[in-house]
Amino acid sequence: MSLGLSLTLLAGPVSPTSAQTREALTPPADAPPGVSARAASQETPGRNFTESTRATMRARTEPAQLPAGSLARNPVTDRREVVVPDIRRTAVLIGDSQSAGKDRWPQLALRELGYTVRFVGAGGTGFVAANETGDANYYDSLTRGDWVLPHGDPALVVVEGGGNDAFQGASDGDILAGANALVLELGRTYPSSRMVMIGTLSRSAEDGGGRRHEVDTLLADLADKRGVPFVSAGDWLTTHQLKAFLADDVHLGAAGHQRAAHVLEQELRALKLGVAYTSIDPLLRWPRDRRPLE
Repeated sequence: MSLGLSLTLLAGPVSPTSAQTREALTPPADAPPGVSARAASQETPGRNFTESTRATMRARTEPAQLPAGSLARNPVTDRREVVVPDIRRTAVLIGDSQSAGKDRWPQLALRELGYTVRFVGAGGTGFVAANETGDANYYDSLTRGDWVLPHGDPALVVVEGGGNDAFQGASDGDILAGANALVLELGRTYPSSRMVMIGTLSRSAEDGGGRRHEVDTLLADLADKRGVPFVSAGDWLTTHQLKAFLADDVHLGAAGHQRAAHVLEQELRALKLGVAYTSIDPLLRWPRDRRPLE
């Protein structure tokens, strides 16, 4: 499938058996060409949003009014969320086994940038892929309420994945539809939070990256269409000499996670996605030496 795939095609279903996904991706009759049902009432995720969304946000319960650990209902999605004590410095990380652990490179990098990380996801899953223990793909896990996300407005929402979709042989169309649906739903869930996508850790195309490298490129194309910053990891094993630090064919050992985390940290800093830039708290946006006394 061409990488110039239009957003009309991106509105295709994630899987033929997921009625929930089909509903989320089917545009209304009066929607402009190429705009999905979610996008018909929403602008680019994390940037601009409608007045009705602003009104809903103003009506949201402030997390500070609720004790940490309590559950609250998101009035936009009607899903339960958990109150966390540091929502204004929180990064919500959605991912697979590359991210599932405090010692994994995405989490290491985010903490180095000043975030408290709240991870949701599971090994063996992806934009289409589900695992053998019953964890669904990202979009279905989100919309079914399998994940309990933080309540309020996290500073950053991070989506990492694609490797399991490559391994399970998911088609270009299904991967793009699943990723598109997820991005739109996350934008609806957290309309004022920044978002970034991290691609599929792989060798370069010339070094045998194969399907993993192709999926990274697909996701980069989607992120560009949706206006979401993207960090490509599709050649890191080659470009950053990480192959020597692999624990198996696709996962890094401890030293490799440290090295990859350093690369990711630099990439996110270059995109101005450290906590000082993304935090909802205006004080944290100021240079440290110019902040008012707290």
